[in-house]
Amino acid sequence: MAASELIKANLLHLSYNMWADREDPERPDSYTTARPYLRFDESLWRDILRKMVENGLNMVIIDLGDGIRYESHPEIAVRGAWSPEKLREELKFIRGLGLEPIPKLNFSACHDVWLGPYSRCLSTDTYYAVCADLIEEVIRLFDTPRFFHLGMDEETANHQRRFEYVGIRQFDLWWHDFLFYVERVEKAGVRAWIWSDYIWNNREVFLKRMPKSVLQSNWYYDVVFNDTVNYVKAYHDLEEHGFDQVPTGSNWSHPDNFGMTVEYCRKIIAPERLKGFLQTPWKPTLEAERKRHVEAVEQVGRALRGL
Repeated sequence: MAASELIKANLLHLSYNMWADREDPERPDSYTTARPYLRFDESLWRDILRKMVENGLNMVIIDLGDGIRYESHPEIAVRGAWSPEKLREELKFIRGLGLEPIPKLNFSACHDVWLGPYSRCLSTDTYYAVCADLIEEVIRLFDTPRFFHLGMDEETANHQRRFEYVGIRQFDLWWHDFLFYVERVEKAGVRAWIWSDYIWNNREVFLKRMPKSVLQSNWYYDVVFNDTVNYVKAYHDLEEHGFDQVPTGSNWSHPDNFGMTVEYCRKIIAPERLKGFLQTPWKPTLEAERKRHVEAVEQVGRALRGL
């Protein structure tokens, strides 16, 4: 895909171990609790990828987590995790469809259950060594992708209120660790990409310290679009301060959100900084969730047709 082409992306999960480290009695039927096995249906995966092509999408963000048996740290893999060879086969298949595969490892302390024991070694020498190893290996497996999504969303006490183990980095430590990931990615010639919600409650320091080299994906899943909404205002702030953006919508709450995100952000973000759009269904790649995934892709197709 040409670097100048508008990104039309969808997020798919290989691993879905990124939320809770315990069973939530208030949500016993949810997918949020981490499991020691891979929750993934390959037939649905292939169908979604083909559906993406049919609807004009050109990029898939793959949340890898503990769904790969990494050579550097096989100990974090869940049962059924793909081998590196299997991942390479799938990446070849994806590229053959005309889609650009982009890796994602979420290093937010709220979404790092996939790191296994290392999620409880936050900001230690051991932690940094493991994260560096994984970033290096994933970049190699993806043959030096254009982007590497680092996650970094929702690292707050409220988002971890149901967890057994709570880890929150603040102030200089959050920035130290974030910039560590970015440095490892950029050293390999890849552009870092993050969720931008840290800006919601840390606007001044975010705009001062965030490198312009980092691709921004602010996200908002509701349907009231104006700059009096804090989450929507972030799109304006990022544009005003010259950041490249890939605004992110979802059918998590409203089927109209993605289309409205496209319409609104095309009006307020300059074309040279509007790099594309990203859809996030936020469901595991399981047959039971086929309808949600198909609808998500079709929403992108309708919203971005002709762009």
